[in-house]
Amino acid sequence: MARRRSSLGFLGMFGRSGDLRQLDDALRGADLHPALVPEGVKLTIVNLMKDHWPDEPPSHAYKTVAQLFSYCIAGSEAFERSNGLQNRVDAERRIEAALETGDSFDAQIVLMTLHAKLISAEVVEQYGLGAD
Repeated sequence: MARRRSSLGFLGMFGRSGDLRQLDDALRGADLHPALVPEGVKLTIVNLMKDHWPDEPPSHAYKTVAQLFSYCIAGSEAFERSNGLQNRVDAERRIEAALETGDSFDAQIVLMTLHAKLISAEVVEQYGLGAD
């Protein structure tokens, strides 16, 4: 089966692909405006999702990915104010697990955020992150 491709659209003539629209909606839901995220980063996220879920990412996956990504950008306090204590605790638990396993899907999201230089300095310090 051929892999479905993501599309940014072009001059308003061709629409954005469904996966990018779903990610944009999920980012809004995590209190991160999609316009603040470079298109290349969003394409990387949906491609990581396609690698993790080869058939099709489930619809709930966009929300969980957006929450982790938003936490990495906002930091714990700002994220908690917008998303609540439980979502903050869940994101922190996911980051800790990602650091333990090293090569998980969540670790790839955190690492991509770090390499894109979008990650909060607070998160870098809190978890001792660095790109080697």
